[in-house]
Amino acid sequence: MNTDRWDEFEQRVSVEESMHVDCEPLAWPPPHAQMLWLAERNANTLAAIAALEERRADLAEDDSPLMQEMLRMDAKLTALVDIVNQLLVPSSTLPPRQLLRFNAVGALLPAGMVPPGDAVILRLRFDLCRSLPLELPAQIARRFDDGHTFVVFTLLSDVLGDAIERLVFRHHRRKVAEARQLPHVT
Repeated sequence: MNTDRWDEFEQRVSVEESMHVDCEPLAWPPPHAQMLWLAERNANTLAAIAALEERRADLAEDDSPLMQEMLRMDAKLTALVDIVNQLLVPSSTLPPRQLLRFNAVGALLPAGMVPPGDAVILRLRFDLCRSLPLELPAQIARRFDDGHTFVVFTLLSDVLGDAIERLVFRHHRRKVAEARQLPHVT
């Protein structure tokens, strides 16, 4: 077991959420062509998710006619993305939601989700863009007594690692903001 990677995972900001996720066994080491294809696809997926998240975050309440028109266009684009997601990936074909924690180092996966073997492809489907899963090659690093499994993402370029860090930061920041808006129960 590589405790250094676990310690690095624990020290970084992580996002914990319920999402459509699955994984399948991966022959290790994967072919170089497959890794290049995954890297390009993941870069495109992360860029699409970032664009959709930033577009929604940038549109604040404003009374100006230009801002109102942008809000109308945003609503139309959101509806279009939702329609495309439904057509490409109907809810009935999505894997079940699982609660997991992840960052650019790896992911802590729930019991029973990880197939036998030493390596997997982990597919994360974000609600904004579930037709484009983030497909991350990972190696099993640690199995816990409670059934959870820690996987370490492998062969990530610095660019992909940085993009995942930004994604995690945005999700973490959003959860903190939502928590602050909830009324405190005393």
